[in-house]
Amino acid sequence: MSEGLRHWAASHPGAVRMQNQDSYICRPNLGLFSVADGAGGHSDGEVASAQVVKLLEEMSETIPPSERLAEVRVRLHAAHNLLLEKGRARIPQVTLATTVIVLMVHGDHFAFLWAGDSRGYLLRDGMLHRLTSDHSLVQELVDSGTITTAEAETHPHSNVITRAVGAGGAELLIDKVRGIAQPGDRLLLCSDGLYKALSSDEMVEIMAQDGDVAEMLVAAALARHARDNITAVVTAFRG
Repeated sequence: MSEGLRHWAASHPGAVRMQNQDSYICRPNLGLFSVADGAGGHSDGEVASAQVVKLLEEMSETIPPSERLAEVRVRLHAAHNLLLEKGRARIPQVTLATTVIVLMVHGDHFAFLWAGDSRGYLLRDGMLHRLTSDHSLVQELVDSGTITTAEAETHPHSNVITRAVGAGGAELLIDKVRGIAQPGDRLLLCSDGLYKALSSDEMVEIMAQDGDVAEMLVAAALARHARDNITAVVTAFRG
């Protein structure tokens, strides 16, 4: 874990939904933070997201830092297989699926692992940088040049994801991005309920403030009548 790393976390069902299918975990002693968003349109999304968090909660603090990223991968794959098995055991068969994003921090090094459209951002020198790319139908359309980024914001299929823990085939594909933090950097993990409700400028303004910025982000999304569940986890490196 990075010395002096601070963190905040908050979650809410949103302005419309009664149930919160998001889950999150903060384990600063391991430098591990994660957000999982039960996949919309599938059965028991809260079961799927909670399963991922449960397996991450069970990681031992005795695991050497050099082996923790690999252990996270092992546990995400285990969650994927377990959810596939649970879904097949239901009558009728169902899909138990969730997005996931994991942040691992050690010293000034960090890495995001993810599957789905929960995102990771870096706030540095007043600029918000999105470090992850959504595994979604709309992102594929943007990448192919079929639609613009602006059109993606209001696309009717913006909720369709192409990768998730517990969905698809036997192999779970997980993307990774690494970085080196600078003093004063802040990292954000969030479910889509947050970034679909707030603009980048609004997120920058809130994340730069003192106090519990995760609660502030969620409150701002609620003020915008966020239709989906909202979860934010923020880590801050001391300046």
